[in-house]
Amino acid sequence: MAKKKNISASNIISFYMDYVLEHNKQPKTVYAFAKENNFEESKFYEHFGNFEAIEKGIFKAFFDNTLNALEASEDYQNFEPRNKLLSFYFTFFENLTANRSYVIYALNQHKNKLKNYVILKDLKSHFTHYIHQLGIELIETKQEQIDKLQDRALQESAWMQLLLTLKFWMDDTSASFEKTDIFIEKSVNTSFDVLNIAPLKSLIDFGKFIYKEKVQMDIK
Repeated sequence: MAKKKNISASNIISFYMDYVLEHNKQPKTVYAFAKENNFEESKFYEHFGNFEAIEKGIFKAFFDNTLNALEASEDYQNFEPRNKLLSFYFTFFENLTANRSYVIYALNQHKNKLKNYVILKDLKSHFTHYIHQLGIELIETKQEQIDKLQDRALQESAWMQLLLTLKFWMDDTSASFEKTDIFIEKSVNTSFDVLNIAPLKSLIDFGKFIYKEKVQMDIK
């Protein structure tokens, strides 16, 4: 039988996910994997360096599929950052749920939990960039280093929140994962409530006003 010629990254991802779910382990070699799926080994290396790269690519694909779906929505484009992030969460976890068996396998394949989460490296990079692009309002200090630290702290805390939600979803046994939906709504809303700087900005503005008026009164 002639080898398949048009092999895309998504084809390889599908072959890989099917293999690990059927065998509960990685293929022994790229050669054996390519042979089983009837394509040349060289086609594999056009897209991925090894199986670990596929695993990272799968979670990035979940992210890309989520963002592509959201950006195709006119409603999403007009959302405030809070609703954009909520929409991201709900859509992202719909993607995960559609591939739940693989996600559970991938994040539990090693006894060392930290090693399991290494495959989320690419996802973290793209997710934290997404958080940065949302334009969530922070207090401007006019000091570049402090503003950068604030932004970095926001990205890291958002990533930790995503990991916590992922762990909750993995342990969730409720019908249609309705408890995860509740967790998402409450956690995202709470995060934005904590980040709500409007009252603090009003207090700062009031303080500036009092200081200015006091100085003027002292001058008089």
